[in-house]
Amino acid sequence: MARFEGVYVAVVTPFKESGQVDSQRLDEISKWLIDEGVQGLVPAGSLGEYATLTWEERRKVVETVVAAAKGRVPVLVGSGAPSTRQATDWAHHAKEVGAAGIMALPPVNYAPLEKEIIAHYEALSSVGLPIVAYNNPHDYPTDLTPDVLIQLSRLENVVAVKEFSGDIRRVHDILDQTDLEVMIGVDNLALEGPVAGATGWIAGVPNALPRPCVELFRLAREGNIAEALPLYRRLLPLFHYDASPQLVQAIKWMMKLAGQPVGETRPPRLPLPEEKYQEIQSAFERAVGKREESHAGK
Repeated sequence: MARFEGVYVAVVTPFKESGQVDSQRLDEISKWLIDEGVQGLVPAGSLGEYATLTWEERRKVVETVVAAAKGRVPVLVGSGAPSTRQATDWAHHAKEVGAAGIMALPPVNYAPLEKEIIAHYEALSSVGLPIVAYNNPHDYPTDLTPDVLIQLSRLENVVAVKEFSGDIRRVHDILDQTDLEVMIGVDNLALEGPVAGATGWIAGVPNALPRPCVELFRLAREGNIAEALPLYRRLLPLFHYDASPQLVQAIKWMMKLAGQPVGETRPPRLPLPEEKYQEIQSAFERAVGKREESHAGK
């Protein structure tokens, strides 16, 4: 049985109009997501705008989500940081507050040598928490190829990979060549991923629409393509935004449309052009079966 199974939402970080982290909203949306049926939460990841948070803000974000979960679902904490020392510090903090594991990027500031990637994960493994290695070669300089993952899988605490390359063939190669669990990392493979054998999904759009997304992943894992396919096609236009560089702005807008406002993004992320918000809104209305014109303001 997989350790991190099902839909794990990469939780956004809510901000007040003043720009401060809104811890109360973070607590509320974490509890709401659990009540809606998600199987896990992932704070302080890319979607959570971790790189814009101060040290104290990031600690508070992690602690708020762990406290909101109250053990009802596992919490995987993002450990991304400019140095291995900082990443291991975040891993230690995650362990101290009761997280179930960490979602760990490789070195993020430059294209590292393979031995540097391995050493980075060795340091993280020494903390003693289960690790989901995060492969995102689109936004970061490292591609955790199956060859690299074979080596990482030999480390005691590396148990899974969040696969964000967008190449569904990677899922097959990883499962064939390693003993790692695969958590699909890009929303527009939420059907193909579990069909190929991914047992988890670290997800973006379920921040706004958790219930239908959980249902989709369940149907796909069960091989019930006849029921999964029409639901997937309805959600797919929204899922494509998760694979774009502007995913945070897009998903925060979806959350407002869903009645779960979480404020704007922090610079350098700025509001999108108005036509983009209208485009997302049209896709959202299709996804929820609402065709009539909405007058909701941004």
